[in-house]
Amino acid sequence: MKNKKIAILIPCYNESKTIEKVITDYKKVLPQADIYVYDNNSTDGTDEIARKSGAIVKYEYKQGKGNVIRSMFKDIEADCYLMIDGDDTYPCENAKEMCDLVLNAQADMVIGDRLSSTYFTENKRPFHNFGNVLVRYLINTLFKSNVRDIMTGYRAFSYEFVKTFPILSKGFEIETEMTIHSLDKNLLLKEIPIEYRDRPKGSISKLNTFKDGYKVLKTIMRLFKEYKPMLFFGIISILFLLISLLFGIPVFIEYFKTGLVPRFPTLIFSGFMLMISILMLVCGIILEVVVKKHRQLFELILIERKNEKKFE
Repeated sequence: MKNKKIAILIPCYNESKTIEKVITDYKKVLPQADIYVYDNNSTDGTDEIARKSGAIVKYEYKQGKGNVIRSMFKDIEADCYLMIDGDDTYPCENAKEMCDLVLNAQADMVIGDRLSSTYFTENKRPFHNFGNVLVRYLINTLFKSNVRDIMTGYRAFSYEFVKTFPILSKGFEIETEMTIHSLDKNLLLKEIPIEYRDRPKGSISKLNTFKDGYKVLKTIMRLFKEYKPMLFFGIISILFLLISLLFGIPVFIEYFKTGLVPRFPTLIFSGFMLMISILMLVCGIILEVVVKKHRQLFELILIERKNEKKFE
């Protein structure tokens, strides 16, 4: 669309083998876009190659993809933001369609869905494949959604999404956080199947399967607690209640039969478990009210930003 600014965001760490091709490819399909490469302490000359290829090069010295994206979202002003990786695994052919969906107000975030097409045949790392499926199952179950690719790095965003998204993650778990944020805040989310290709020879993945996988799972549980506290603490409350009943019922049965309570330690333990169960339930109720207030505040912020854009 004319007069609409598109920013292509490329977080990079040692991508000298592929960054020139990525910039050249996306220039062809989106010639009007500004291409930003944020170098994250590369030691292989990625920044110089990107600069010579025509990108606007900036630097983020705090290591981690989440830190890079936080700086990108904070610094750059645009109507549409297209985020890609610098490893040449995402096809440029889908870029215009993804941006058009955002610019036509049909989506706040567009996801390039790898898992519905070629990801499992192209990706040669079986634990990565398993991790993607596991994360997709957990989020879709916990948040009652049907998102096909949770961890893709190929996404387009609206201005409202970028400027209202609170980034807490520091590393590769940032994509998971983005997806959960959009689901919780009832933002417009679209998915487009893309033809994923594996990294070219000589290009090395920065994702550590087990270390980063653990961080992603930890992030899911943290966000589950923060976004759905009633369900999270409700489950814990039920578990403690079941433990309380398991130990307490036999004591009460014996008391009703004999009028005696010979196992006081068991009764005390059962009562203690019941107290924790009640406390967890109360925590869930209180935090659920807080979360609801935050959602209301978020909606007010969105309305305020849309009104500001009308008067610009």
